[in-house]
Amino acid sequence: MFRKFRIMKDERALLFDRKDFVRVLGAGEHRFFDPLHRLSVEVFPLSKTQFEHRLADYLLKAEPEMVGREFHVAQLGPTEVGLRFENGVLLEVLAPSTRRLYWKGYIDIRLETVDIAEKFAVSAPLVTQLVASGPRVSKVVGSDGVLSIQIPQDQVAVLYVDGKVHGLLEAGRHAFWRFNRDLRVDIVDLRLQVLEVAGQEILTKDKVNLRVNLTAGYRVSDVLLAFSRQAKPVDYLYKELQFGLRAAVGTRTLDELLENKTVIDDVVGEHIKRRVVGYGLEVESVGVKDIILPGEMKTILAKVVEAEKAAQANVIRRREETAATRSLLNTAKVMEDNPVALRLKELETLEKVTEKIDKISVFGGLDGVLKDLVKIRP
Repeated sequence: MFRKFRIMKDERALLFDRKDFVRVLGAGEHRFFDPLHRLSVEVFPLSKTQFEHRLADYLLKAEPEMVGREFHVAQLGPTEVGLRFENGVLLEVLAPSTRRLYWKGYIDIRLETVDIAEKFAVSAPLVTQLVASGPRVSKVVGSDGVLSIQIPQDQVAVLYVDGKVHGLLEAGRHAFWRFNRDLRVDIVDLRLQVLEVAGQEILTKDKVNLRVNLTAGYRVSDVLLAFSRQAKPVDYLYKELQFGLRAAVGTRTLDELLENKTVIDDVVGEHIKRRVVGYGLEVESVGVKDIILPGEMKTILAKVVEAEKAAQANVIRRREETAATRSLLNTAKVMEDNPVALRLKELETLEKVTEKIDKISVFGGLDGVLKDLVKIRP
């Protein structure tokens, strides 16, 4: 005739009469007159604080007094974010318009509300709890609703809200509520950077196909101006460098480019400096790294260089021969007017001859060798 239901101290239960809710049962032993066995209970452990049940919305509306006694209520507006703490630790982020019930029990539950209608930046103390990481740190449930970004030193970030530039973020850790907003950031390096314009195939004025590699050093001088004028400032700079390079190469012949190798740097530099005025960009330097010729043109130029060097060598050889002949003529004139100089030359020649032979046979005596070795007729 009587039925007993025992509820433990770390449990709560819902009592049903033919599956219809009657009341909440607390800890202890409960006796009910139930001759027809119409009563039943559904037990909930308090260790699982969230009350997930089909009756949650019904209880909020029909049993407000009982709900206030047995549950913590989280009822958020469309521009509110909820924070659920258990025993002082942040465990969950609740999205706007959330309705939740949490059992009151031995676990200390605290619910905080944050209004994000106007200000959507996450406070610094809360950032450390939301983005804490490590092998022993559990991820906060619902933290995907937070945009967290770490900006390195010497860099800034442009924050976009619903597609519009909202402001600049300095180096450090920042976090923002994503709810009800489309957030995006672009990180910008403020240091001098290098932009490579590689593999540009351009026809010269005399129809020679060249492949040119260009390098430019630039920095972003005004971040907000650069990103307000262009969606991608670096792409704009790359495009203008291409245009300047084609203007420098396409209006000159190959010979002009080879004779003055800095003309490309000068033309592209002047072009790009005019084009970046008012765009928040600053170009420090522009230079050509490589000019690559087609294979057949390399062969022709090699032959031209070879011919030029051969002609230069021939000129040098003729000049040296002329100088040597002139020196011999001057020596002959000196020996003609000075017998002693002639005799010294004879002795020098005799010395060179004797160095290259092992044995000398002398006829007519040594005097004949010295006097008759060389005879000059008038």
